[in-house]
Amino acid sequence: MKNISINKITSNAIDQLQKIGKQTFSETYAEKNSEENMHEYLKNNFSTERLKAELADKNSDFYFAEFEDKVIGYLKVNFKKSLTEIKNVKTLEIQRIYVLNEFQGNKVGQILCEKVIEISKHKKVDYVWLGVWEENPRAIRFYEKNGFIAFDKHIFKLGDDEQTDLLMKREIN
Repeated sequence: MKNISINKITSNAIDQLQKIGKQTFSETYAEKNSEENMHEYLKNNFSTERLKAELADKNSDFYFAEFEDKVIGYLKVNFKKSLTEIKNVKTLEIQRIYVLNEFQGNKVGQILCEKVIEISKHKKVDYVWLGVWEENPRAIRFYEKNGFIAFDKHIFKLGDDEQTDLLMKREIN
């Protein structure tokens, strides 16, 4: 798939971010989770107030993947004080990397991952890390293919359901 552009998101794109965030999260996780837990997560994590705060955070950046003027995926990275877990300032966290189902398999995720590596080199971090649900084998294979290795686990709460995420990292040289 050619002509995919990666563009940094500004606060004037909050409606698009909310839409793509809810849609991709639902497409990825609704089948294996309760409707109540999904509703609660989407309401809390993709509220206008929450997204405004995240977009205003100078230690987080969002990017859209766009094709023919349509947002088809997005990326959120954190660094320094906004790292959610591993507080080593020489790291960068991929908090979200999502692509609409209809565009998966078209290298969109790969382009977003390459953007992460570019950002990481620019910020001179030692490694990139992320959490990925242990029941998402497709995503785990994707990250392994891109040089990420599992090094730990943590609990991710989706509503009242405690789920295990693998923590994976890739060194940057």
